[in-house]
Parts: sequence; structure tokens; C-alpha cells
Amino acid sequence: MQKGEAEACEQVMRSLPKLFGIEEAIVEYAQACETMETYVGVESGRVVGFVTLNQRSPVAAEIHCMALRPEFHGKGLGRALVDHVEGLLASRPIEFLQVKTLGPARPNAEYERTRGFYEHMGFRPLEENDLWGKDNPCLMMVKHLTCPRPSRAGQ
Repeated sequence: MQKGEAEACEQVMRSLPKLFGIEEAIVEYAQACETMETYVGVESGRVVGFVTLNQRSPVAAEIHCMALRPEFHGKGLGRALVDHVEGLLASRPIEFLQVKTLGPARPNAEYERTRGFYEHMGFRPLEENDLWGKDNPCLMMVKHLTCPRPSRAGQ
């Protein structure tokens, strides 16, 4: 990530008020862009989308945050960002990629599309819980990645 891109990522989130409507979350996600692996999609010199990756354990990583400006939804940029992350993880001993999103227990058309995108990308619902509070059910989704297995030489 280059200098100034965290602010650009924040602006991408602010372009999606129905998905990013909690100010504290926007600030936290923008700060995470500075400390976690963050990859951006650029169009005509402007950041139009990003994904922030967090390695949760030696074998699991998480898409901590991902957002695209609304005019880029359905144009392949989200797929390209997830494919890029999966390509990077292929060189690491990562077996699982997870993402958290608003769960279906709280009906929301925007998040229904978000869940549909992740399902299309191969993620499966694992658990819905109250990690974000009773009014914001968290759906944990996971994808098993193909990765090189550790050598069992000598066994």
C-alpha cells in the first residue's frame, strides 16, 4: 500500500453508506489499511476498491475488509481482488480463508448481495453469532484453499 491509500480506502467505504454506516467501524477499517496487508484496485489513477487481509493463524487468513465503489459492483473487480489475495496465499501454508459479514438473521438487501458474492467465490457459511452485538448478527464464512502440504519426509 502506498502513502495516502488508507484515506482513499476510507473514501471508498464512505461511498457505501448502506454497507458502512457505523462511523467507528469506518475509522477502524481505515486504520487497519495502514497496518494489515492491503491491496487496491485502481481505475484512471483513482482507488476504486480494496481488500485488507489479516493472517489469523499459521493456517488461516481473513478478508478483514473489502469494499468497491458502487459503480464498480458487478464489473469483476471484487473477483479480481479475491483472486489476487488467493494467489498470494498460495505461496503460504494457508488452508482457510474466512470473511465476516452481516448475517441473514437481520434482513438487508445489500448484505444479501454481499453474501451471494462470497458464496459465488466459493465461501460457505460456517456460523452466525453475536460477535458484533445482538442487533448486528455476524456471519462467518470460510473457504478451503488448495495449498502445498508440509513434507512428511522421514516418516
